[in-house]
Amino acid sequence: MHNFEYRQGEFYCEQVPVSRIAKEVGTPCYVYSHATLIRHFHAYDGAFKNIPHIVAFAMKANSNLAVLRVMAKEGSGVDIVSGGELFRALKAGVPPSKIVFAGVGKDAGEIADALKADILMFNVESSAEIRAINDVAASVGKKARIALRINPDVDPKTHPYISTGMKKSKFGIAADRALEEYKMAASLSHIEVVGVHAHIGSQLTEVTPFVDSLKKVVGLIGTLKAQGINIQYLNIGGGLGITYSEEKPPLPQDLSDAISPIVAHLGLTLVMEPGRVIVGNAGILVTKALYLKEGEAKNFVIVDAAMNDLLRPSLYGAYHEIKPVNEEAGHRAKQQVDIVGPVCESGDFLAKDRLLAAVKPGELMAVMSAGAYGFVMASNYNSRPRIPEVLVQGEDIHVIRERETYEDLVKGEMIPAFLK
Repeated sequence: MHNFEYRQGEFYCEQVPVSRIAKEVGTPCYVYSHATLIRHFHAYDGAFKNIPHIVAFAMKANSNLAVLRVMAKEGSGVDIVSGGELFRALKAGVPPSKIVFAGVGKDAGEIADALKADILMFNVESSAEIRAINDVAASVGKKARIALRINPDVDPKTHPYISTGMKKSKFGIAADRALEEYKMAASLSHIEVVGVHAHIGSQLTEVTPFVDSLKKVVGLIGTLKAQGINIQYLNIGGGLGITYSEEKPPLPQDLSDAISPIVAHLGLTLVMEPGRVIVGNAGILVTKALYLKEGEAKNFVIVDAAMNDLLRPSLYGAYHEIKPVNEEAGHRAKQQVDIVGPVCESGDFLAKDRLLAAVKPGELMAVMSAGAYGFVMASNYNSRPRIPEVLVQGEDIHVIRERETYEDLVKGEMIPAFLK
C-alpha cells in the first residue's frame, strides 16, 4: 500500500497534487510519502513483535538524511555499507547501538570510525577482513563485535545482479568453512563474536528461500554453541520484494509466520535489514515529456529524466510502472513506445516497448516504485545536475535535497597553474 492515488482527475501524494510539486520544484524530481514510510516500517517491525528484534533499515536503498531521520524517530536502526553511510546515519540521529556495518571491502579508516562510534556490530565477509578488523580494533583500543556472513548456497530466485547467497557470489563465507572461520575469529584478542548473518538476495517474491537459508544457519548456531561460541544475534538480512508490476510478494507478516517457528526457540535477538520493502513504493520520480519522435522501427517519448536520475531500467532492465499525472490522459488510445531521456547513450531509457496511453509534450508522468535505489544511484553523467528530493507530509511539501546547480558540478575541480 502507498499514498499515491488519483483524486478528481489528478495524481496526489498524500494531500498534495503532484502537479503542484512539479510547479514548485521543477522536473525531474523525486517525491516521497512520509505516511507510507511510517506505515511500511511498522508493518515490518510489528510483524516480529513477539520476537526480540532490531530492524536495521538498509540505507543503501535510500540514504537521504530526512528519510533516515523518519526511520530513526520510529525506532529503526540502519544497515550501512560504507564510511559515508556511517556519517549520514550518525548525522540523522540513528543510535550507534542499532547500526550494523556490512560490505565486503571495508577499509581501515572506515573500521576505525565505526569502532569509535561504538556501533552494534560488523557483518564480516572473509577471514582477511576478520584479521583486519582485529588489527584496527587493537590500534584504537577497542574490541570489535562481529557476525560472520554465511553464504548458505540458496537460490533466491531473483535477478543475478541482486543474488548474494550462492557459491559464485562475492559475498559471505561458504557454509562448509564457517566453523573454522568462527574458531579463528574467537581466538583473536580484539574480536568478540556475537552473531551469525545470512542475506541471500534482494527483491525476493517467495518465503521459501528465507526458510531454506535459515534452516542451514540454525544448524550452524547449534554447532557454535556446542563449541562454546556465544551467539547473541541472528541477522537474517533483508530482501523481501515489492510490487513493481505483476509481482505478488509475501507481506512482512507472511515472512514472520514462516520463519518464527524456526528461530523463536533460539533465545537470540533477530536482526533484520529491510530496505526496498519499506521505501520502494514510498517514492516516485516525476518527469515531463519533452518531445515525441516517430522512428522507422519504433516510437519514442523523450522526457527530462534520464538514466543518470534512475539507473535501474538501464542497469537491470528493471520495470517501473509509469502513470500520467493527469488521469484523463490515461484514457487515450494506447501506443507502444520507448520512454527515453536526454543522456547520450542508447541505454538511456525508463521503459522499452511499453504500451502507454498517448503522451503529449509538456505533460507530467509519474515513474512508480522509485523510492529505493533511485536517487542513491544517481550521477552527474553528461554533466547533468542531480535532481531534488521532496518529502510530503499531509498537506506540506518539504524539499529535503535541493536541485544541484551548474556550479555544484565543478565544486572541488581545479585547473592547475601550468594550464593557466
